[in-house]
Amino acid sequence: MTLMDPLANALTNMRNNELQGNDKCQISPASKLIGRVLRTMQQETYIGDFEFVDDGKAGKFLVELEGNINHCGVIKPRHAVKNDEFEKFETRYLPAKNFGILIVTTPQGIMTHKEAKEKGFGGRLLAYIY
Repeated sequence: MTLMDPLANALTNMRNNELQGNDKCQISPASKLIGRVLRTMQQETYIGDFEFVDDGKAGKFLVELEGNINHCGVIKPRHAVKNDEFEKFETRYLPAKNFGILIVTTPQGIMTHKEAKEKGFGGRLLAYIY
């Protein structure tokens, strides 16, 4: 099995474990990008604690699930968005206003679309979660 998009696999893995009612899941391979997306999800209370485990290969994350993820996925292609264009993508990817988050990579790191709007940054869309 080849991994074409590790971030997509990580989000799908978490969503599938949530649907099964599991309270933990394991994500491998680990990467800085996945770690930063997990930290953003944790700040928004979609997941609990997570830890990196070095297994001598690429490593893995052990994630505590809180049961707060209804749906999540990556956004392909990774659209470039200006700080005043988030509305368009919110209506496309999120089910209702002020419900869910878009995760964006900006020059200042990975953050939610709300933070990016507040700070006046644009960036590229990575994922959505609600």
